[in-house]
Amino acid sequence: MSTPRTARPVRLGPRSVAALVLVSLVGVAAFSWPLFADAESAVTSHAGDAPWLFAALLPLLVAVVVATIADCGMDAKAVAMLGVLAAVGAALRPLGAGTTGLEPMFFLMVLSGRVLGPGFGFVLGSVTMFASALLTGGVGPWMPFQMLSMGWFTMGAGLLPGADRLRGRGELLVLSAYGFLASFAYGTVMNLQGWVLLQGQGSGISFVPGAPLHENLVRFSAYVLATSLGWDLGRAVLTVVLTVTVGGTLLRALRRATRRANFEAQVTFGGSEGPSPGEAPHRTHVTYEPE
Repeated sequence: MSTPRTARPVRLGPRSVAALVLVSLVGVAAFSWPLFADAESAVTSHAGDAPWLFAALLPLLVAVVVATIADCGMDAKAVAMLGVLAAVGAALRPLGAGTTGLEPMFFLMVLSGRVLGPGFGFVLGSVTMFASALLTGGVGPWMPFQMLSMGWFTMGAGLLPGADRLRGRGELLVLSAYGFLASFAYGTVMNLQGWVLLQGQGSGISFVPGAPLHENLVRFSAYVLATSLGWDLGRAVLTVVLTVTVGGTLLRALRRATRRANFEAQVTFGGSEGPSPGEAPHRTHVTYEPE
């Protein structure tokens, strides 16, 4: 008889890794290229490249989903679960956005990335941000950058160690620590997108096209400290509080949903001679792991 299997995060195969690396390289280039642009360049901001980035991002997200499904042999139930979680995350965002950085969707992305794994986590984060932008009217040149940043944020939770064995309070502490630090990382990355628009301000924190990289990085650090540290702190604290208080319940619910969706489980029959007359076939089944 085949060995029972427990539900686990969606693993990364070679095609999934290649797709994630490709979309991440595009994202890093999109965020950082103004820092290396020549001072005489006519395009040294993100205002004009957002439509092109968005046009490139959508097929890359589809490629990540297709590659993950091809590597793991999953079906439409996995994609349906992505849609449900994206809708919930999009609905959560307006509850706190605009109030000192209190954004409850971030804690959902941490837990969802943990359960679904890095590949589907990246897609979930990006699609959730896209849906929330449509819901709140927040469509603008910043949107594709938000999609990338949230994709990385959620993917990072899926890359945390111990996904198959760490449970209980220890897991919540790991997720809380990640959520706290990654909330600041998200804000810092998004600041880079907005900061390059501040040109010709004559201040010590504005972006200077063509200036040496180290000088612009010093200005950027001052900009982050002066403008967004408090906002990012509110997001980080709320993520920790929600993870500690309701994270255990939501993790159990998400894992139960993935078990019922039977992610990556395939029916197999034991023995080469088949079952004896009147004997039921031996099937691989998904077991319920301790919560």
